[in-house]
Amino acid sequence: MMPRRRIRFLADEYICQKRARSILCLPLVKLAELIGVLYLENNLASHVFTPERISVLELLASQAAISLENARLYNDLQEREAKIRRLVDSNIVGIVIGDVQGRIIEANQAFLDIVGYTREDLVPGRLRWTELTPADWRDADEQAIEELKAAGTVQPREKEYFRKDGSRVPVLVGATAFDNRREEGVAFVLDLTERKQVDEALRDAQTNLAHVMRITTLGELTASIAHEVSQPLAAVTANAEACLSWLSRGTPDLEAARRSVEWIIDDGKRANEVIRRVRALAKKAGIEKVPLDVNDVVRETIALVQRELTSHRVSLQTKLAPALPMILVDRVQLQQVIINLVMNGIEAMQAVADRPRELKIRSGQDEAHQVHVSVTDCGVGISAENADRLFNAFFTTKTSGMGMGLSICRSIVEAHDGRLWATANVPYGATFQFTLPVNATTSS
Repeated sequence: MMPRRRIRFLADEYICQKRARSILCLPLVKLAELIGVLYLENNLASHVFTPERISVLELLASQAAISLENARLYNDLQEREAKIRRLVDSNIVGIVIGDVQGRIIEANQAFLDIVGYTREDLVPGRLRWTELTPADWRDADEQAIEELKAAGTVQPREKEYFRKDGSRVPVLVGATAFDNRREEGVAFVLDLTERKQVDEALRDAQTNLAHVMRITTLGELTASIAHEVSQPLAAVTANAEACLSWLSRGTPDLEAARRSVEWIIDDGKRANEVIRRVRALAKKAGIEKVPLDVNDVVRETIALVQRELTSHRVSLQTKLAPALPMILVDRVQLQQVIINLVMNGIEAMQAVADRPRELKIRSGQDEAHQVHVSVTDCGVGISAENADRLFNAFFTTKTSGMGMGLSICRSIVEAHDGRLWATANVPYGATFQFTLPVNATTSS
């Protein structure tokens, strides 16, 4: 007698309730992935699902698996198309469908609004993105096409389009290809006009604030400036008196008088140079970047703050590396940065009474061959909780002041593609330092 085979699921609630006599459950598999199951039952007879019938059902099951997977993929495709259509119709960003030859096949209203065209202008062949692109952006577009063909996508980048009225509009553009040929694709276009206007307004505000801070600094340096001007003027007076004395002799000493006049001219030039530097700091003008030797700017700045150093009993040490490469900077703005760092160092040492008040200014080149300038004091130092906030606008550790000096300094340095930072010294004091890139034209 054949042993009775144990049948699973006999105690299943559904099977007990339906009293099915024959049950068949086949997995629906496509590419080793379970798509679903085919479940059949017969309540009239047992052993209905013979091997022959199961073979036929297995064939049907494989076809059903393919059909179900295709239906799922088609549904996913419809959902993706619906999402894309909602994105296009939402007009949140400009969307353009085109090819690498320059044709615009389709575009949404947001893009048409960006470039100032209407739906009627979008007749096939009439509007081309290559003709909307100014000549100075063509090389960048060629590089973008090569990137699209190589990678299938183009990373977002800034460029400009011509509007219908001939004006230019700044945009951010990213793109992706449709197929393996990578001849057609979709581009996403964001209008940057408002952002550019905000950036321009911010730059104007920073320029105005920097000018206010320069005027404030000049007020603080009044004594130093007066001293720098009075010295050559006093020398002019003395040399003029000497010249008169040489000429008043019974036999005028013309050679000595000539030397006195030459000294008068030199002293006049010195006074004029001080006045020129002060006027430049006080003048409200745009950025004018020119190749400069940073050591020359440091020396000019020291002359303006010398009186402050003396009155606060601060000894200055300079270690300026010779033959540094030129940097492309705005002289006035760089002077403003150095003056601010020096004045901060002087103020940090006001309460120092147990050690000499020393300020060190160094220049050189760092590992990346950028020009490096540092200002080191032996003052109260930088606390850990304030280290990250020193360059924030309106943050100050002083009892007076706006808290804008270091923030403006960092903005100036970064506008020159440089970096400004501060570190605490051990056991006391702090070092403020900045780097600026070398002017490529003069360095070559």
